[in-house]
Amino acid sequence: MNDTATPWVEGMTIGQVLSAAASRNPEGEALVFPEAGFRCTYREYDRLVDRAAAGLLALGTRPGDHIAIWATNWTQWPILQLASARLGAVLVTINPAYRPEELAYVLAQADVHTLFLIDRFKTSDYFGMLRTACPELADSAPGELRSDRFPELRWVVSLRETPAAGMISWKEMLHRGEMVDRSTLVDLASRLSPNDPINLQFTSGTTGFPKGALLSHRNLLLNAFCFAERLRATPADRICVPVPFYHCFGCVLGTLVSLISRGTMLVPSQYFDPAATLDCIEKERATMIYGVPSMFIAELGDDTFAGRDLSSLRTGIMAGSPCPVEVINRVIREMGVAKIAIGYGLTEASPGVTLTGLDDPDSWRVETVGRAFPGVEVKIVDADGREVPEGEQGELCVRGPNVMLGYYRMPAETAEAIDPEGWLHTGDLARRDENGCYRITGRIKDMIIRGGENIYPREIEECLHAHPAVAEVHVVGVPDPRLGEEVCAWVKLRRGAAAAEEELRAFCREHLAHYKIPRYVLLVDEFPQTVTGKIQKYRMREEATASLGL
Repeated sequence: MNDTATPWVEGMTIGQVLSAAASRNPEGEALVFPEAGFRCTYREYDRLVDRAAAGLLALGTRPGDHIAIWATNWTQWPILQLASARLGAVLVTINPAYRPEELAYVLAQADVHTLFLIDRFKTSDYFGMLRTACPELADSAPGELRSDRFPELRWVVSLRETPAAGMISWKEMLHRGEMVDRSTLVDLASRLSPNDPINLQFTSGTTGFPKGALLSHRNLLLNAFCFAERLRATPADRICVPVPFYHCFGCVLGTLVSLISRGTMLVPSQYFDPAATLDCIEKERATMIYGVPSMFIAELGDDTFAGRDLSSLRTGIMAGSPCPVEVINRVIREMGVAKIAIGYGLTEASPGVTLTGLDDPDSWRVETVGRAFPGVEVKIVDADGREVPEGEQGELCVRGPNVMLGYYRMPAETAEAIDPEGWLHTGDLARRDENGCYRITGRIKDMIIRGGENIYPREIEECLHAHPAVAEVHVVGVPDPRLGEEVCAWVKLRRGAAAAEEELRAFCREHLAHYKIPRYVLLVDEFPQTVTGKIQKYRMREEATASLGL
């Protein structure tokens, strides 16, 4: 395989690609979940997906309907992803770290018809949080939910055999699907277009609350094909995927790259665990490993790392947040992944834009995010939209088959992100060197990227503004050697009010996902600002970095 190959997935839907994989490699191992003791071949994978698609039909799901999954990396996740695609339903992926308010926002904004969820994981009670967001569920018969807040929501399905009031189990959904005439599914699938929307990925974006990037079969398949080609993936590859499925890293670079290459996807655990990931690599003889930099740091620092046999690894991908040179070098040197690939992307680009190649010099790998994928145009522009010369910094813009269809139900935000000529403006600063490689140098906007998670400060600011002692708050990102960035909140209290830093963090824990909780809370009397009163966040970052000794 190489970058000049014609994408065989062009003109196909995800369901058709699965059928092709099952036909060409029926006995090849498709999925392995060591923690759950689950394995299946491509022949079995195809049948499981068909059963799930029939179950969706039995619940009244039709092409274009929105179904959502709120779960850790559990066994049904990729099956549901491909079943919805085979039927033509749009899969809405919900971050398993979300709290009730965040869940409610996504269910309403995305017009979700059916929600799939697990019961609990560690301290997260998913059923309890759903009851908080949608109290009507407890008094509703399955399929007859009526909620003013979620007018489209009808069904709630437990992915485990523990449904609560108003829900059905995954097993019951499959049972209902047995009554469905399979010719109906075949007929509906035959009418699908590669350009149909199939995935709604929520991203914090650059302004306001999370926005749902609407992505098509073609967006995702061509992007996954480009990753597979550049990694030279084959049916012999065993891809270790410790990254979450709700993110494009998991459900495109994981599920779809393994599907297109007809290789094996290895899922070490429900949630990232360094020891479980190392176990999976070693015992399952993984040939590829994925992760954001903080995951690789955790693996290298794990107590069980010494003496591990990781010799089966040949390549992998590090991406999702800025990749420190020293971490890349340690992965090459200590994990033995000499051909680790470094990439750049964003949800709105399905997600990949650039990736280093296996034959690139090590200097490219540690200093750049590689070259653009075939068919993907990249340009660097100044503040006036003019393309800048090679080597100069500007905003990175991308155009091509990877660019999203738009933000769901947000036409103004879509127009702001994608210009009339089809260029997606990323908000990231970059330079292009003489080799055609790109270096990401910063961000125009205030997005915080903590361990691969995109965090928009306004959500945290609005949360803290609800605290009775807070008069004003502004949030910035500050450097962190393990996660890339950490959240720092500058807080000005109301006159005469008192609140300790830990109290403010505890308040955030009640309303926000754990990764959005400020690591640092600075109580201040004033904020850096211009003469016109505009807050200078770049000065806040500089001052916080210095005062905290980062």
